[in-house]
Amino acid sequence: MKYDDLIKENKIKQEKARPGEIEDLFSLAERDLKTAEFIVTQNWDWAFAVAYNSVLQACRAYMLSGGFRSRSVEAHKITFEFMRLALNKEYLDLINYFDRCRVKRHKAIYESKSAITETELRRLLSEAKLFVVKLKELCL
Repeated sequence: MKYDDLIKENKIKQEKARPGEIEDLFSLAERDLKTAEFIVTQNWDWAFAVAYNSVLQACRAYMLSGGFRSRSVEAHKITFEFMRLALNKEYLDLINYFDRCRVKRHKAIYESKSAITETELRRLLSEAKLFVVKLKELCL
């Protein structure tokens, strides 16, 4: 199985989704996209973080749809490791981009204010909207 290494390294575990859990995660992703758009003129750092979270929730839903969940330590990083294996090569650049957003989000939230530019925020919002829809189509 293509996920054997992640399982052996104790990064992911096999787990069946609870009833409605996948749909709930997609609802969170869609809520976060709307929230990010709502606050885009207020605070670019937080809007970026919320837009990033929409992608993370959609990825978590995708993982669960396949019967997997990431461990809690480094869960964000592990989620993108999983997605690199799970999706076709055509998504590799996009997954790598979202993983870079993970690092940028961390800096914006924990290390430095005004770390995000409007251009970075607008790109993430645009990519996140399309990606959440695509993952939802693949899952449901």
